[in-house]
Amino acid sequence: MLRTSRLLATRMFPAHGYSRATVACRRLQFAQYSHAARTTEGRPRLQDTNHDNLSRWLQRSGLLQRSPTLRNAGPALLYQNALRYEPGTAISSTGALIATSGKKTGRSPRDKRVVEEASTVDDVWWGPVNKKLSPESFSANYERAVNYLNTRDRLYVFDGYAGWDPKYRIKVRVVCARAYHALFMNNMLIRPTQEELENFGEPDFTIFNAGQCAADPHVEGVGSGTSVAISFERKQMVILGTEYAGEMKKGVFTVMHYLMPRAGVLSLHSSCNEGPDGDVSLFFGLSGTGKTTLSADPSRLLIGDDEHVWTENGVFNIEGGCYAKTIDLSAEKEPEIFNAIRFGSVLENVIYNPRTHVADYSDRSITENTRCAYPIEFIPNAKVLCVGGKPQNIVLLTCDAFGVLPPVAKLTPAQAMYHFISGYTAKIA
Repeated sequence: MLRTSRLLATRMFPAHGYSRATVACRRLQFAQYSHAARTTEGRPRLQDTNHDNLSRWLQRSGLLQRSPTLRNAGPALLYQNALRYEPGTAISSTGALIATSGKKTGRSPRDKRVVEEASTVDDVWWGPVNKKLSPESFSANYERAVNYLNTRDRLYVFDGYAGWDPKYRIKVRVVCARAYHALFMNNMLIRPTQEELENFGEPDFTIFNAGQCAADPHVEGVGSGTSVAISFERKQMVILGTEYAGEMKKGVFTVMHYLMPRAGVLSLHSSCNEGPDGDVSLFFGLSGTGKTTLSADPSRLLIGDDEHVWTENGVFNIEGGCYAKTIDLSAEKEPEIFNAIRFGSVLENVIYNPRTHVADYSDRSITENTRCAYPIEFIPNAKVLCVGGKPQNIVLLTCDAFGVLPPVAKLTPAQAMYHFISGYTAKIA
């Protein structure tokens, strides 16, 4: 857990709200997405008006551009490249891209590191969860990642936002070598409008995903072939030795977990929806406790399924998409999620029938942690923009195999605070 700080990080956040024109533009953008027309398909987005700025940024980052660099490529182009260049990729019978993440089919929390820097040394709760890495070791990882990316035949850049409230959102850039990873982050970050993309400027944080390249276990503080490291001073995240796309999603959440309390607001691992009268509900819980399932209630508007921030005005979603578990998924039990698995979605480590390409959501032969990443607007009752008022209902989801809590309990404020702080959820089962 990262400690909060009384210091404010206002420099990174524009202090203005959405205009009516921006809201209208975003709604039009989302309406167009289902027809695959929201981005220019079939050509590298590096050719837009930001070409020179991006080229200079890539050069400063050590990326030589020997290979084509596709910026914010559309889903159809990413499908084409994934199918052509990434073995094991297929299209499901419903149109989703099926991809495999290699040996790692889940996150690697024991290999995650935070760089010990002057700005973080007193603000991070160091220990078995937040493990230290020296700036020198991070530089070694960074150099290894960039050197690997420079050997690839093609690179992908995706520029997007984390946070639906313009006052607190940050600009995130992802650099990767797999179309699967680019499409995944296209779905999970907030997708910019064309105007926002042209005026994106310098990112606030960058992910360098060289997951196909193993980390050097001899680098001090690394210790294995996998490394996921974050430097808040350099505003960078480097991934080595794991192709599991969820590392990028969780990395963005870690960054927001650090920055939001410094800005005086509370980041939350929760799902969120809104009733017809504007009543907002939060569902807290670790992976597997039902956040995504419960928030996708057809009678309520979905604000988000996993990551939110509670501000003085209400709540906002950090992400632009959902990352749902698909094990034993069915149209009868979870129709909204089932029907969201279509063109533009990414099915991760899901087995399918080789003749019909029908996904078998009951098959656990690769992993039980099968997933689907899809844009939030693929849920019919999603609320776009993904913001809501102050929460009126707070639900703590547990997976309690020992009967410490009854199946349903109404807690006092003191009890709710205790169980929230103690984090009594999925690890118990």
